[in-house]
Amino acid sequence: MENTPVWRGNKLSSGSTEPGCLRRGGFPHPPGPARSGSLAPTPRTRPSGSAWSIVALCILLLCLSSCSKEPAAKEPVVPVQVAAVEKTTIEHTVVAQAVLFPLAQSAIVPKISAPVKSFLVKRGSRVHEGELLAVLEHQDLTAAAQDTKGTYDQAQATYEISTGADLPAEMQKAQLELQAAQQMLDAQQKVYESRQELFQQGALPRKELDQSRVDLTQARNQYEMAQKHLEAMQAIGRQQTLKSAAGQLESAKGKYLGATAQLSYSEIRSPINGVIADRPLYPGEMAAAGTPLLTVMDVSQVIGRAHIPQQDAALLKLADKATITAPGEEPAEGKITVISPALDPNSTTVEVWVQAKNPEQRLKPGTSVRLSMLAQTIPDALVIPAASLLTAEDGTTSVMLAGSDNRAHQKPVKVGVRQGDDVQIVEGVKEGDRVVASGAYGLPDNTKIQIEQPKPQTDENEKKSGADEKKSGGDEK
Repeated sequence: MENTPVWRGNKLSSGSTEPGCLRRGGFPHPPGPARSGSLAPTPRTRPSGSAWSIVALCILLLCLSSCSKEPAAKEPVVPVQVAAVEKTTIEHTVVAQAVLFPLAQSAIVPKISAPVKSFLVKRGSRVHEGELLAVLEHQDLTAAAQDTKGTYDQAQATYEISTGADLPAEMQKAQLELQAAQQMLDAQQKVYESRQELFQQGALPRKELDQSRVDLTQARNQYEMAQKHLEAMQAIGRQQTLKSAAGQLESAKGKYLGATAQLSYSEIRSPINGVIADRPLYPGEMAAAGTPLLTVMDVSQVIGRAHIPQQDAALLKLADKATITAPGEEPAEGKITVISPALDPNSTTVEVWVQAKNPEQRLKPGTSVRLSMLAQTIPDALVIPAASLLTAEDGTTSVMLAGSDNRAHQKPVKVGVRQGDDVQIVEGVKEGDRVVASGAYGLPDNTKIQIEQPKPQTDENEKKSGADEKKSGGDEK
């Protein structure tokens, strides 16, 4: 007999010969021996395919109903930190890289070529204006100066003699010559008149009368010449004589001063106050005219020279406050002293000079420094942290405002002046608005946010110092 599953009690058993019949209500009757009096045993039948389909459908509906009752996914909340829009005074500072130069610098070049006799200073020595720094060989120049001085003294003596003695003697001589010419003219006039009377009487030949007329004419000419000479001496003779003597004196004096100047060129003196920055030669070496012998720098003040864009230079003016910051040094206060009126044709920038005091000589010429020039001060400016500002690819700027509904709302803004970590907002926000300072980057508009308080800086410092102490304690162990 085939081994078919049968119901035993409430379970299906494999010992029955036929499947049990379903009870009323859809459950099969348990298998068992035929009741007495029955004509034949009750047949057992298996559940049909439609019944199984109904059961599977019911199970599916139960599953769907249970799934529909699960709660919906929660909206994400982004933690952010916010900062309030404040009204404060902000400064527009123009920053540029520059190179330091001394306030004054002089490369001392000898005007004559001569060996160096001695140096009185060395590199790094502090000197004052007019101080003697070096001496060149000058024996030949000393001799030339003495020679010209003698010539000058001689010319000066000649001038004194000319003005004191020669001029009166010349005047007296001219007067005597005029008197002699006058007497000669009078004598010749009398001779001519007497001979003319004799000639009219026939007692004198005409030849002697003509000779007397010639002598009279010569005497008159001599008189006129003597008279003009005396008048010239009286009118311009004194002035011309003095001028001639003075000219000779000045010529001798010029030669003497020239020789003295040549001698002074052998003494090298400092033209400014400062420090000896360079001394390339040693005593005994040849100092050539036109070649620097010493270099003196005045570093009591320094000048930072920078090239800045034209739009930034337009905001600056002379005497504006500025600072010079060198690597590893404290900023030095200064002011703008030069703003070039023309652009550099190569870089189309404007050269600006910032001058600052350098009493301790910490700032060295030639150092690359940073210039910070105060161009504008704006009172009552609306300021937000620079981290709150969002810049799109097209250049537009915006911020994320933290609304009262605990959501972030994107707001376009117009930016003004920047100062360090602060940015001025010209348009788009008002005082008291809260902007997302940390976490705004990539945050979609209308996102739900949760405001977090920033961690105190002191706590972080304490943790860091505690970690350092532990580390140092471990190293000691």
